[in-house]
Amino acid sequence: MRALIVDDEAPARSRLARLVDALDGWEVAGEAADGLDALAQVSAVNPDVVLLDVRMPRMDGMEAARHLAALETPPAVIFTTAYDEYALAAFDTHAVAYLLKPVRGDRLAAALQHACRPSRAQLGALNAGGRRQHLAARIGERLQLVPVARVRAFSADNKYVVARYPDGELVLSETLKELEQEFADTFIRVHRNTLVAVEHVESFDGERVTLAGIDTPVEVSRRHSVALRKFLRGR
Repeated sequence: MRALIVDDEAPARSRLARLVDALDGWEVAGEAADGLDALAQVSAVNPDVVLLDVRMPRMDGMEAARHLAALETPPAVIFTTAYDEYALAAFDTHAVAYLLKPVRGDRLAAALQHACRPSRAQLGALNAGGRRQHLAARIGERLQLVPVARVRAFSADNKYVVARYPDGELVLSETLKELEQEFADTFIRVHRNTLVAVEHVESFDGERVTLAGIDTPVEVSRRHSVALRKFLRGR
């Protein structure tokens, strides 16, 4: 069995690596310093378990775990954290495995033995109140990531939603309603099938809105045009 160790502190990674190597039947598949690096390595080393720190720069463990859950065959996730026991109770409520730092060898062994894959619902509950900084789409066993800040619009297309950004598109499995709820502070609905990033709106002629970095204007329905015009005047 193979474990990927993810922590932004090198001494913590080294300690976990020694503990994993000391267990029969386990080996270290690789190490990563943050969530973005972890997602890239998962595709390359195919670990059975990811030992995932919670607080890290660029992408934290909560968001990384959500993206991992989108894989067709995701690894099990065990969170490692320095939270006190009261904060840890929140993790335990949602049945996601965790280890309190500094990690003890016996607890690591027990967690690895009983590791189970957290469901998307559990990870969503852990992320309640927060929002992702990246969007992910599965391409085979690889994840393609795009920062939310680069997205100009979300457009519903049959069963999928397409995130449009200046140099491409990303097909998502979420619904437009789910995205609208998660990114309500940065995206506004302009059509029953479309959300646009308000900070990237360049102009609005009453029927179409022009977005920075996107050549084709986005249609605005009559129903949503009044709300959009009012919002833009208040910026």
